[in-house]
Amino acid sequence: MSIGRRDLLLGGLTGAVAMALPGCSTMLRGAAAEAEAQSTGDRLRILVMGGTGFLGPHFVEAARARGHRLTLFNRGKTNPERFSGPEYDDIEQLHGDRKSDLSALDAGQRWDAVLDTSAYVPADVTRSTRLLAPRVGQYLVVSTVSVYARNDLPGMDEGGELIRLPDPTVTEISGETYGGLKALCEQAAEAGMPGRTTIVRPGLIVGPGDTTDRFTYWPARADRGGEILAPGTPDAPTQFIDVRDLAAFLLHLLEQRTIGTFNADAPAGALTMGMLLDTCQQVARRMNVMNCITTPCPQAPGANSTLTWVPAVFLERHDVQPWRDMPAWIPAEGEYAGFGRVSTARAQAAGLGYRPLQETVHDTLAWWRSLPAERRARPRAGLDAEKERAVLAAWHRDRRR
Repeated sequence: MSIGRRDLLLGGLTGAVAMALPGCSTMLRGAAAEAEAQSTGDRLRILVMGGTGFLGPHFVEAARARGHRLTLFNRGKTNPERFSGPEYDDIEQLHGDRKSDLSALDAGQRWDAVLDTSAYVPADVTRSTRLLAPRVGQYLVVSTVSVYARNDLPGMDEGGELIRLPDPTVTEISGETYGGLKALCEQAAEAGMPGRTTIVRPGLIVGPGDTTDRFTYWPARADRGGEILAPGTPDAPTQFIDVRDLAAFLLHLLEQRTIGTFNADAPAGALTMGMLLDTCQQVARRMNVMNCITTPCPQAPGANSTLTWVPAVFLERHDVQPWRDMPAWIPAEGEYAGFGRVSTARAQAAGLGYRPLQETVHDTLAWWRSLPAERRARPRAGLDAEKERAVLAAWHRDRRR
C-alpha cells in the first residue's frame, strides 16, 4: 500500500483492570507516577519555550508538582488563559516572538535548564541558544522520530541516518520539510550549546488534550459502537507515547542533567493494532456500563461493537489511506518495514516509563466526551463514518463472491 512521506510527517504535525505494555511489567504506573512518588530534590529554574499547547501544559503541571520554578516564554496566542488564574501565580510568564523579539529573555535572568517545545526552524533555535547559552546550564529540544531518513529498518536507534534537506535554508514547514527542519534544529542546538544539549525524539504523542484527534479517533470510534473497520491485521505493529509519560521523561532528564539523544516512544514491537482496538472496545464498554449505572439508559452505544479486519490491499483499492484515514497504522512492509519498531532502549535505560495502555485510552475518551458536541461531530482525523460504512459494505460483498 502506498503512503506519501508527506502524509506521515504531517501526521506528526484509568480503568478497573490495567493492561500494561508487554515487557514493561516493572513500569507499573509509568514515569509520571514514579516522578510523583520520588522526593523533589533540588528545585530547578526551568525556562519553557512554548508551554501552552498540548505537551507544554502536561510538563508544566508535572514540574510544578515537583516544586520547580517555571518561566514560560511564548507569544501569548495559544491557549492564553491556560495559566492565568491566581493558582498559577508561581509561574513567570514572558511574552515575545522567538523569530523577532527575544527582549523579554534578555534581562540577565539565569535558568538551570531550557525546554524547547517549539523548535521547528533552525534559525529560531540558533537565535535562542546564542542569547541563552551564557545563562543556561542545559538545553532540551523536543524533536521527532521523523528526522530519520529511512523507515525500512526495524530496531532503528538514535544513530540512524538523518534527513538532509536539498535546501537547508528553507523555512516553510510542510510534509516534505518537517523532518529535515527538525534535524537541523537538533544540530543548531548542539552548535549553540555543545555538550549541554539533550535531544528527545518522540513518535506519535497521544492522550487527553491532543487536538489532532489522531489517536483519539480509535477510542471515540469504539465509543460510537457498531461495526468498526479495522485496518490490515491485528498483529500489525504500532507505536505511540502518552503525553504525560513523555512530560515526565523530559522532566527526569532535566532533573538528572542527562545529556544525549533519545527516541521516546513505546517499546519497539510491544504494541499492535489488535491490542489498541481491543482495549478501546473494552474501555468504551466499561465506561458506558458505568454511565448506565449512574444514569439509566436503554442501551449504551459502546457496549456493542465489532471489529472487521480488512486487508491493506483492499483498503488501497477503496482509497482508505494509512495514517490519514486509519490513524496510528501503516503496513510494516517495504519502505515502512520498520514502522512501529523504532528502538527506545536508550530512553528506557535513562528512565522512560509507561502507564498502562488502558489508562491512556480511558483518559483520552473521558477528555473527548468532555468536549462540546459540535467539536466531537467534526473529528480532525480518521475515516468519515459514511465512507466507513461504504467500504465495509464493499468488503462484505467481495467476501460473499
